[in-house]
Amino acid sequence: MIKNVGGADRVIRIVAGLVLIGLAASGTVGWWGWLGLVPLATGLAGWCPPYSLFGINTCATKTPE
Repeated sequence: MIKNVGGADRVIRIVAGLVLIGLAASGTVGWWGWLGLVPLATGLAGWCPPYSLFGINTCATKTPE
C-alpha cells in the first residue's frame, strides 16, 4: 500500500475518529458514532481505499534536488 493520506488530512481523520468513538462510548450519540473507527484506521494507516479508487493523494510530494 502506498500512502495517500498526508499530514493535515491524517490529523483531522484521527481527531475526528477519536471524538466520534468517545461520543459513542459515552452514550452521547448512537451506534453510528462507532463509525469513527473508519477515519481513525485510515488516519493511522495513512492509506484510504476511496482515495486510491479515485486517484486522490494528499501526501506532500518530494521535489528532486
